[in-house]
Amino acid sequence: MKILWRILNGLTLIVIVLSLLISVLFGYRDIPTEELKLKYGQRPSSFISINGIETHFRDEGSTADSIPIVLIHGTGASLHTFDAWTDDLIQDYRVVRLDLPGYGLSEPFIDSDYSIDHYVSFIDDFLKEQKIERCIIGGNSLGGHIAWQYTLQHAEKVDRLILIDAGGYPSRSKSTPLAFQLAEIPIVKNIFKFITPKFVVRSSVENVYANPDKITEELIDRYFELSLKEGNRQAFIDRFQKQKTRASHEQIPKISQESLILWGEKDFLIPVENAYLFEKNLPNGTLVLFENLGHVPMEEDAEQSLNPVLNFLNQKN
Repeated sequence: MKILWRILNGLTLIVIVLSLLISVLFGYRDIPTEELKLKYGQRPSSFISINGIETHFRDEGSTADSIPIVLIHGTGASLHTFDAWTDDLIQDYRVVRLDLPGYGLSEPFIDSDYSIDHYVSFIDDFLKEQKIERCIIGGNSLGGHIAWQYTLQHAEKVDRLILIDAGGYPSRSKSTPLAFQLAEIPIVKNIFKFITPKFVVRSSVENVYANPDKITEELIDRYFELSLKEGNRQAFIDRFQKQKTRASHEQIPKISQESLILWGEKDFLIPVENAYLFEKNLPNGTLVLFENLGHVPMEEDAEQSLNPVLNFLNQKN
């Protein structure tokens, strides 16, 4: 009996030591928003309260452009994912970007409701606040899902639609970012709010790039630091509890707007088969594939992925 007791005490001690070691090595405090604003929220950034949620956005480019381009990022990202695109687009167009609630420098949803319909309602309130009555709306991944849902619900406010490796169709990922996997494990997800190893963020970013050599330390730092903004880790976990949604993809054929579908052929998170579904079901959809790009083509190769966007915009102009 004494031997068993010693073994149990020894195992308990080992668990405590390992827990302390993990906390010391991988435990990170929340970073105050004001601290992150100094690095990621300087001009041309602005902040506005939408339904009590402080929202980070950037409104740049030609003020004479009456139909601005509104770009929406994906899960775990921020408006910075469109930095390179925006630098080029604002030469001729007005470009509006924002951090979705719970990502980047925007505050989380107060009610923790991260359903697509709630996002769509939030985008509509944001555009009303900005006095944008009609726009060209586009998005990547989650942002793409929000963009086409917004188009369905507010067709009169959307001139054209741009989808970039967009979500919305049921599919099975060929490879899922590590952070996404951890956010769905009951016990681990709670620990994830306090212990967030940087290698998890690095692995997750590498997962959505076809060519990891294009990933810089600056990029990893941005993803990592913004993930640590106060409230963002909890929001990330809450978001994955809201994955189930109504089968609204059946309504996609009702979207009549001219639509551009961009897709990296090496996207293993939302496989290219989904691109063909959008092409098939969007009455006025045009599909462009990128042979050597992954899930975030606008970030991985801005020049290559932007060319068809410029052609798409110039067609009507």
